[in-house]
Amino acid sequence: MDVGFLKPLFDRPGPWACVYMDTSRTTEDAPRRRKLRERYVADQLTGLGADPATCEAVVGRLAGERVTRPTAGRALFAADGEVVLDMPLAVSPGDVATSWTSLPRVAPLAALRGEWPSCLLAHVDRAGADLELLDAGGTHPVCHTSGGTPQGRGHRSVPADRYEWRYRNRMENTWDHTADQVAEELMRRWSDRPAQLLILTGDPRERRAVRDRLPEPLRERAVEVQRGSRAGGGSRELLEAEIDHARAEHARAHLETVLDAFRAGRGRPGAQSGHDGSAPSGAAEGVPAVVEAMRSHQAATLLLGQAGGDMRHEVWVGPAADQVAVQRAQARALGVSTPEPARADDALMRSAAVADTEVLLVPEGVSGPAGGLGAVLRWHGA
Repeated sequence: MDVGFLKPLFDRPGPWACVYMDTSRTTEDAPRRRKLRERYVADQLTGLGADPATCEAVVGRLAGERVTRPTAGRALFAADGEVVLDMPLAVSPGDVATSWTSLPRVAPLAALRGEWPSCLLAHVDRAGADLELLDAGGTHPVCHTSGGTPQGRGHRSVPADRYEWRYRNRMENTWDHTADQVAEELMRRWSDRPAQLLILTGDPRERRAVRDRLPEPLRERAVEVQRGSRAGGGSRELLEAEIDHARAEHARAHLETVLDAFRAGRGRPGAQSGHDGSAPSGAAEGVPAVVEAMRSHQAATLLLGQAGGDMRHEVWVGPAADQVAVQRAQARALGVSTPEPARADDALMRSAAVADTEVLLVPEGVSGPAGGLGAVLRWHGA
């Protein structure tokens, strides 16, 4: 999961009011239920010590809620009288949970937000392609590319034995030119967009011709889906279901690859402490090792488990994302005059967001870090 969207939460100091709530239930008494929920959230935050302005901002946002596309849940993050982030959740958090902490309580998002890799979507036909970007914020038009409209034969009566081959050959050349242009545009847009997956829709022949023209690294990221057409008329719901399936399969395969790297790295006797001059191992496991990896910007991927006690471990943090330490004295040694206690998972999620480090959730029942906290490291030679 790309957690760069959390950066606005770390541009300002806390403390932070955080609210996770279920929004999946729609009943006839919804207005009354919302009023009760607003009162409950206000009482909870006040009891935790939140200031009146921040409580008012949260309750005001809840009171102004409008019914849009149904979601499983919602998360709000507020500080200093302002709601900084209000986002939908793919998984219900189970009723309402509130917190008032020095760092925003962001770690639950790893399990509740859903793993939806950003993708570049291309609707392809013989005339060109429409490109869209799908990310955490929704669907965004990117561009339209065209190779020129093929000139048809109209209604003239043309002897097939004389002109048919020439006509077909011209049409094939026109489509080849269009496929070349669509592939070139995809390569340009891919380098400009933070996408992880390329999805091609349209008629099988056209989308396959475009895919065959892509360079191998991009072709490996490309997936063809059956639904979808620039002409419209098809079911958008069926197309979205296929896209969701492709994104979920990509996320599953990526997690397996990362966990394989973690397990292999954990088995190597590298210099995890970094003091014997040998190359570091490919993985860090447990609170001290992962804190060190994140602080030194050596972590390529942060792994959070759904089981184990390491995530709840208390660490000490300062205002900067890399000011995180296992002990208070270590935090002071990093230049933090007044270290604040925080949960390890929240502190490390902050470090990951600011450093653009990937975060992946290890589901229950899947072999991952002991204690639930690990990292795959970038390789550095001795």
